[in-house]
Amino acid sequence: MNATWPAFLHWPAAIPRPAFLWPQFLWLLLLLPLLVLLYVWLQRRRRKLAVRYASLSVVRQALGKGPDWRRHVPPLLMLLALGALLLASARPVAVVALPSNQQTIILAMDVSGSMRATDVQPTRLEAAQAAAKTFLKELPRDVKVGIVAFAGSAQVAQLPTVNREDLVTAIDRFQLQRATATGNAIVISLATLFPNAGIELQQLSSDRMRGGMGRSLDQAPPKQNEFIPVPPGSYTSAAVIMLTDGQRTTGVDPLEAAKMAADRGVKIYTVGIGTVDGETIGFEGWSMRVRLDEETLKAIAHKTAAEYYYAGTAQDLNKVYQNLSSRLTLEKKETEVSALLALAGALLALLAAGLSMWWFNRVL
Repeated sequence: MNATWPAFLHWPAAIPRPAFLWPQFLWLLLLLPLLVLLYVWLQRRRRKLAVRYASLSVVRQALGKGPDWRRHVPPLLMLLALGALLLASARPVAVVALPSNQQTIILAMDVSGSMRATDVQPTRLEAAQAAAKTFLKELPRDVKVGIVAFAGSAQVAQLPTVNREDLVTAIDRFQLQRATATGNAIVISLATLFPNAGIELQQLSSDRMRGGMGRSLDQAPPKQNEFIPVPPGSYTSAAVIMLTDGQRTTGVDPLEAAKMAADRGVKIYTVGIGTVDGETIGFEGWSMRVRLDEETLKAIAHKTAAEYYYAGTAQDLNKVYQNLSSRLTLEKKETEVSALLALAGALLALLAAGLSMWWFNRVL
């Protein structure tokens, strides 16, 4: 795929060089300047032969009617056609944006008490709800969306569905709670995407609490489904978008949960909203210190081959969701474009033949 461009062809440095599956066929392009030289030689030979005729009318008939430049147009078009066909024979590959095969997206949204803060107008939670609704409108109707709400625990607010009304209703039902369990949100999102994979938050939490303690002999070991890790980001049928404004205070380690997602090829796009430096927020008789843990969010995104976004305002948050919408519905892929070049070559050849018949009543 990373073929070397022939040294005799100078490609502009500012433009990425195209890749070819069969680059050895590019050497056939050397035929083009040889054909140009042959054409020039034939034209000169033709003129020398033409002066031998005694009658000028015979000369004009031999050279053809109409302006002199017309004689060169069909051969030039045929030369371009041949060049396009030779390039097509090398099987060029280009990076193009194609519709993604993304089928399911999980929105994991923080509903901890800090989302009541008003540094993002009108509040962090309301801004996140409005941006999520706009995101749903921009997605293709055939993309399923599920919603996971998390604070001190995580739960599925709406199973993946294409019904946008149900999703909006679930978003409007958010209730603020204490604490932040970002790791739990990732695990519940994975369990929603893979309902038959045996991913259970209770099992992970109990194993973590035991810290390696043995199991009693009369206790049956949990059933383990056979699982083979895949490269991070390789699962293109689903993705998770996690929005949070704080750092993890309870639950499963988010990096361990991210490792589970990476092993399954699921990308987790993380969105941070709120105060990076930290702020004390108080309401309903109690106060808490909240700080956006960007390092962890970046690590989660990096581990799963995704990206981290920071949204400091409601407008920023809308832009983030717009970016994610286009990213998840369109993806850049390396695609062979030899068919397009072959089509262009065929059309140029037909145009050359048509003009030659129209102007000179002969095919080239």
